Amino acid sequence: MTDQVATASPFHLICELRPPMRPDLTEVREQVARFYSNAEAFLIPENHIGIPTVSSIAVAREVIAMGGTPIACLNARDRNLLGFRRDLLTATVAGVREFLFVKGDPVEDSPPSGLTVRKMMGEFRQFSEQYVTGPATLGVTSRLEPLPEWKRDADRIFLQASFSLNALLDWRSSISFDGPICAGVIVPPSVKRALRWSSELPGISVPDSWITALTKDPLAGVALACELALAIEESGAFEGVHLISGIRYREVSALLEQQRGSTGVTASRDAV
Repeated sequence: MTDQVATASPFHLICELRPPMRPDLTEVREQVARFYSNAEAFLIPENHIGIPTVSSIAVAREVIAMGGTPIACLNARDRNLLGFRRDLLTATVAGVREFLFVKGDPVEDSPPSGLTVRKMMGEFRQFSEQYVTGPATLGVTSRLEPLPEWKRDADRIFLQASFSLNALLDWRSSISFDGPICAGVIVPPSVKRALRWSSELPGISVPDSWITALTKDPLAGVALACELALAIEESGAFEGVHLISGIRYREVSALLEQQRGSTGVTASRDAV
């Protein structure tokens, strides 16, 4: 393992919401309420597994109404340039100022739109100069590999979920980036899902120790993921954690209250 990179900025916990697949925001409101005291912001994905969800901008507006800070995810796969410009206008009206731009995983019945994350970044900068008053930020994602030069123009990096603190620290020490980097931590809901992630998702390898723990207890992933998030915070190498709790959000939010209360650590609610 290489040397850690010390950072002086506050540590931010960004909780990913489960996007609604029905026209009902009840579960969104519950998630925001449960994580509110610890989450600095809420990341809202859209159609992330190829299944239609309520617009991330619509959900972001609801988060704002509840007093939270949303980060709306917009993917290139599901929109063309005109649609992207429309969504930026809509987001501005809704008060959304933070975004994550992603390519989007391939979907069989959804041909490539021709829009790219790089193009979205350029359009966003031009749009912000013309229409947005005050700060507006964009984030992009990265795997545990060299960062493309064009991604350095982003305001924040969301790092692919990993189960290895050493791998995260090695990557971080090799990267120079001016903005905050949030390490991804995902909660495996079951041993079956963990094994599927390891076999199907590039760059994802769930450790044998996690598999063993999940075999004995389906809820073991909650404690393991929260412990990893805390270890990332204590390392001082990252500015935040992007926590993906999925269907285990009730158990995760309860454990976070215990963890962060007992250690005296509280998440900053100032804008990143």
